Amino acid sequence: MALPAAETDAMIKRILVALSGTPLTESAVQRALELAAVHGAEITGVTDLDLAKVANVGPVPMGAGAAATELVEHRLQITEQLVTEAIERFETACTKADVSFGVVRETGNPYEMLTSLCRYHDLTVAGLRGLFEYGIFHNPDDVLIQLIAKGVRPILAVAQEHRPVRRVLAAYSGSMESAKALKRFVQMRLWPDLTLKIVCFDKGGDAEGLLADAAGYCRSHGYEAEVEHVDGSPIKGLLEHAGSWKADLVVMGSSSRARIFQHLLGDTTLHAVRHAEIPLFLTQ
Repeated sequence: MALPAAETDAMIKRILVALSGTPLTESAVQRALELAAVHGAEITGVTDLDLAKVANVGPVPMGAGAAATELVEHRLQITEQLVTEAIERFETACTKADVSFGVVRETGNPYEMLTSLCRYHDLTVAGLRGLFEYGIFHNPDDVLIQLIAKGVRPILAVAQEHRPVRRVLAAYSGSMESAKALKRFVQMRLWPDLTLKIVCFDKGGDAEGLLADAAGYCRSHGYEAEVEHVDGSPIKGLLEHAGSWKADLVVMGSSSRARIFQHLLGDTTLHAVRHAEIPLFLTQ
């Protein structure tokens, strides 16, 4: 449950939302609008058409150059149309909600572009899967985690179903990454009135102390958190626990260190990004 508001309540004022032209994009825009209304924030909608990907049609056999060029032009036409439609839907939604907004239309590397834009935004909202694909490309499953590693954080990664956020489950292991994620979430107070639960997996005798310290920190920021120690691996256990507890959102950190990313928290985060059906709050 939420306690009376702390004097140091942080508010977000600038939200960046990825307009990826996928079924998840509508949910991302809805979530951004919801938060903008609560916090009096403005929204920047961003599209990215990676021209290098458009031009990459694979090996071209001898004599097939003209056909390849035609294919590239066709892909570009389709993708540009999808980008335009995504922008129009975003503008209509913001106007209807009476939320201040802007649009950035990019044509470069999405990692570099989002890293640059996030410097001047408090939160990035994107779909869990299908970032800037527009039905033409396929980005790797770990694209959101790689964005976090490059400095795009925090990210609110949304699922297709849009529903109110009332119950939030935070994964905490005592690592710096999980601590930063929990701290950032409670400091931002995206949803001031919610039920927060902190769960610690497979830490043995350390779990009780870790959970008590984490709960104490949350209490200082206006949240009275439930805590639970769960035996077993978080890789599959985290989403299972979120489902049984009926969580509306999961808070978790992600490591940027390649080997650790592959074997510890990164595996948990990657599994969550691949399989989650509820939003994830991700940071490093």
